Amino acid sequence: MRRVRLFLAALLGCGLAQAATDPKLLLIEQKLGGFADEDLVMDGWTDITKRIRDRMLQHVAAGGEPGPAAMLRAYEESDDEKMNEIRARVDAVVDDPATAAALKPWYRQLCKRPCFHDEYLQAYNRPNAHLIDTDGKGVERIDETGVWVNGTHYELDCIVFASGFEVGTTYARRSGFETHGRDGVALGDHWAEGMRTKHGMHVHGFPNLFVVAPNQAANLISNVTQNFSDAGSTIAAVVSHAESVGADEVEVTPEAEDDWVAMLAGSQRAFRGSPDCTPGYYNNEGRPVGRREQLNGAGYPDGPVAYFDYIARWRSSGSFDGLTFRTR
Repeated sequence: MRRVRLFLAALLGCGLAQAATDPKLLLIEQKLGGFADEDLVMDGWTDITKRIRDRMLQHVAAGGEPGPAAMLRAYEESDDEKMNEIRARVDAVVDDPATAAALKPWYRQLCKRPCFHDEYLQAYNRPNAHLIDTDGKGVERIDETGVWVNGTHYELDCIVFASGFEVGTTYARRSGFETHGRDGVALGDHWAEGMRTKHGMHVHGFPNLFVVAPNQAANLISNVTQNFSDAGSTIAAVVSHAESVGADEVEVTPEAEDDWVAMLAGSQRAFRGSPDCTPGYYNNEGRPVGRREQLNGAGYPDGPVAYFDYIARWRSSGSFDGLTFRTR
């Protein structure tokens, strides 16, 4: 903990005593789960989040209050800075001014999923690479010899479809099968009004089902596999306890599930892009975010580090609060 506060002091330009005693700084530290002394990743993702974090900490260190307004200001300032750098890089790398202008993104950094590549922009300088700007309208049609864009036909030998991946659809559609619980209830129907779990894993009415996903748990998006490996530890602990007490059925109580969902519903922690963005899965395809979408994208209110600490204590306590172990 002293190491974390030393890092805070250096970052904020304040004395160690202030970093150790200022309740607002301690609140930020607690919410973010502390900081590492060194960023061992140093990629575009950590760069984005560090800019926002640092501005928030500087704001609090200067006497400002942490809250939604301060976070929004930190986000907007960081966004302007980052997107200006990206557009400047396009100018610096792409030789043709018209091509460079068409490649520049004029939206906020998290309107689209950030992508990072060392050779993408350079490819547009090759003599056999041509950018056809559809002005946001896409390809008009495809015929036997090529595609039509803006009334012009382009002959092609091969078309590569890069349609992205699918998110936001039903659990059954993405998994390729439906799961049925007690009395034949389908999980998709059970979650029709939004995901309902305890720890993002246990679902009342679906005994012995363990859902492995970031949602309604840590919701750590920067290292998705960490969610899965930690869930594996939790599942192993639950199964081991069931075997030790001779139980062959494990199920969350309805009260425990309701309490967990109520906590998530009262939190603002969900990964949602701005409604001002062009449609995409980051902003629910431009549609309003209702309770269903909020629950489906919710995460532990105090953040992923706090969740991992919480669930480690929960599974090591031996009580497995909220679960029922029984023999059929």
